[in-house]
Amino acid sequence: MDGLRRELDGRQIGMIAVGGAIGTGLFLGSGLAISIAGPAVIVAYVVAAVVALVLAYALAEMVVRHPEAGGFGPITQRYLGHGAGFVQRWMYWAAQVVNIGSEVVAAGLYLTFWYPDLPLWIPVVGFSVVMLAVNAGAVRFFGETEYWFAMIKVVTIVAFIVVGLVAIVFGLPGQQPVGLGALTAHGGFAPNGLGAIWLALTVVTFSFLGTEAVAVTAAESSDPVRDIPRAARRTVVRLAVFYVGAMLVVVTLLPWNTVTTGDDVTESPFVRLFALAGVPAAAAVMNVVVLTAALSAMNTNLYVTARMTYSLARDGYAPRSLARVNRHGAPQRALALSAVGLALASLVSVFAEATAFPLLVGLALFGALVTWLLIFAAHLAFRRSGAGQESPVRLWGAPYTTVAAMLFVAAVLATTPFTTQFATAAQAGVPFLALLVVVYLVVRRRRRRVTPSSVPSGA
Repeated sequence: MDGLRRELDGRQIGMIAVGGAIGTGLFLGSGLAISIAGPAVIVAYVVAAVVALVLAYALAEMVVRHPEAGGFGPITQRYLGHGAGFVQRWMYWAAQVVNIGSEVVAAGLYLTFWYPDLPLWIPVVGFSVVMLAVNAGAVRFFGETEYWFAMIKVVTIVAFIVVGLVAIVFGLPGQQPVGLGALTAHGGFAPNGLGAIWLALTVVTFSFLGTEAVAVTAAESSDPVRDIPRAARRTVVRLAVFYVGAMLVVVTLLPWNTVTTGDDVTESPFVRLFALAGVPAAAAVMNVVVLTAALSAMNTNLYVTARMTYSLARDGYAPRSLARVNRHGAPQRALALSAVGLALASLVSVFAEATAFPLLVGLALFGALVTWLLIFAAHLAFRRSGAGQESPVRLWGAPYTTVAAMLFVAAVLATTPFTTQFATAAQAGVPFLALLVVVYLVVRRRRRRVTPSSVPSGA
């Protein structure tokens, strides 16, 4: 086959982006941000949502003009040069591969909720084979699978917010309305000060990483001019409503200093609320949801890494054989490379959890934030070139909004060394970035120069 196929519709594209951005962190790990900032974590989520919205509009503005394989990667190469395109795509690939490995291990651990004696390697291998098979098939099959995976998460979050609002305003059956007193009852709205809100932004921004995945679908969208801008807008609005709404419910119903920061399903705020509402077997239901959330994030990230590798191969920055597609139009060899990364990340997360895995997590955050920075930089160059005048989508307030969002992301990146959870970001990310620059210089010497104009549009 000649290339990727335009078989994704707008409904699927919207859910692919949501699926990539909403992992298990909302259901289990949101307590971490709450423990840092208290009820003021709501402010942090609002700020991060605004920045993610700027990113989504900047991407949509560029992608509808250049709906190419790899999404933002070829666009960065086109407007910032080959070095930036090479570094961004391989950095992003590494970040997502780490996420894939951690999600599949998490999925295996969730299965032990029902089968505590099951060896972890069995579900890890089983889930990996299934998700790789989904991605190796026709892209419309992947899109439909991810649509329903993501829908489970969306329905659960909406139910949580609705039940929570009922408990706050009207009261659950047999209970009085909770009201808003918990927002200020335990040390005030910002009990740890304004600085804690900024520190929480590091964790909160991590929750919105994945928003950029919508751009990677451009080469396989049946109508990118219509579907990509719509999906980008809806994705960020959904994420903002889900995250802000869920956090408002949590810190209103539960004293912020009692919210767990662990990863035990039975301690999840979602379980506690559903149990109060009388949902039968609330812990078992939530375990199904977090298992689905892990598989959904894994599914989307496999798709994204395969397309990034495919894009690099087409531009001559990865072996050309990785640009070949199978009879379904899927880049099977590029997917196989991501599978190797998945296996390595999974092994590290199991056997070196206390030593090497924190470095991989730091690399994932560093890589994602650098990706965002380069997207904003590419948008500035895109606007300077005049190409933005021909785009049917326009980011309001650009270039000022672009610069402001870029400075925000840079500040978050600079703050990571001061957070316990992401202190390894610079330790792992900076050396890896330097390595990629060296590799690029070596590769550039050995290959025939590929100009941006030679990058095929579309597939």
